[in-house]
Amino acid sequence: MKINSSFDSGNIEVVSTDDASNITLNIPADSNSEFKQWFHFKAHGEAGKEYGFEILNAKDCSYVDGWENYQAVASYDRQYWFRVETELTADKTLKFKHQFEQATVYFSYFEPYSYERHQNLIQVAQLSEDCEHRIIGETVDGRDMDLLVIGNESKERKIWITARQHPGETMAEWCAEGLIERLLDPTDALSRSLLEKAVFYVVPNMNVDGSYRGNLRSNAAGANLNREWQNPSLEKSPEVYHVRQTMQQTGVDAYLDLHGDEALPYVFVAGTEGVPSYSSKIKELEDEFKSILMAVNPDFQDKFGYDKDEPGKANLTVANAWVGEEFNCLSYTLEMPFKENANLPNPETGWSGERSYVLGQTLLNPLYQLIDKLR
Repeated sequence: MKINSSFDSGNIEVVSTDDASNITLNIPADSNSEFKQWFHFKAHGEAGKEYGFEILNAKDCSYVDGWENYQAVASYDRQYWFRVETELTADKTLKFKHQFEQATVYFSYFEPYSYERHQNLIQVAQLSEDCEHRIIGETVDGRDMDLLVIGNESKERKIWITARQHPGETMAEWCAEGLIERLLDPTDALSRSLLEKAVFYVVPNMNVDGSYRGNLRSNAAGANLNREWQNPSLEKSPEVYHVRQTMQQTGVDAYLDLHGDEALPYVFVAGTEGVPSYSSKIKELEDEFKSILMAVNPDFQDKFGYDKDEPGKANLTVANAWVGEEFNCLSYTLEMPFKENANLPNPETGWSGERSYVLGQTLLNPLYQLIDKLR
């Protein structure tokens, strides 16, 4: 057995491959940080043989509850990803096994979204006459911060979408891809009508350094970008610095920040109840957004989610709270599961990139219905 993670978003530490039924591994920490949970590696063995894998330090990872009822994903072609039998033992060791149909299999925490695919998304999107690609700055490692401006900036409504502040939450960029491709579909009547009234500013990947490095939650400097919004710096969190600066230039009438949650097996949103400027109008917009999204996509629900902040107690270092307060607008964090969506289980794939993509497309429905009410 040979295991390798020396590729885009790869992350694993090999302890021992001596026993095919008990290959032992550890998950390394993020760059310059203590966060750890993301793994992605290639295993080369013998076709027809069953192999067992153990992640020994699962109990020391950032979200131990995330391993409960979790199933790892695997792929032979890196296109179709399926779930494999996984168990969390009494001593919190994560174990999964798989009979190899081919000699080489990729395993991952969730379906990856590569930096190469990110670059392809940007390049193809800019070919549309409705889309302009802008580079608004550089990351810690010197990669481009990509912004897609979709629509005419003379339009009154300014809608911002950011994804993947936490690089291991790859479902966020799958979701952003679905939203972008529907917006740019010239045959989609809803998208055409929406762009008659609004311009979209989309950052499909806020944390390309962390994505490439195989981090769960941090950028190259070890910063959790979704705790940097109140006071970002060019040294520690240039990604947030540049996006925030651009937002202040354009204004924001609605904002969606796309994420994944390790523990909760649901799709849900977190609003801005705790910010000082929260009002009955914002609550009405939030409630209507949720109602419309539930009507068009049964993967979304509003029963399970995070506890709501008490009035005036919001953490303004978090993106949706800072944006909601700064611009007094509808501002949501959208969360998707790493596991399965317990509402509509699919044992073969669990929650997936494809379902995230479809969710991204349907996010345009509530925005379309609310566009005239945002201001």
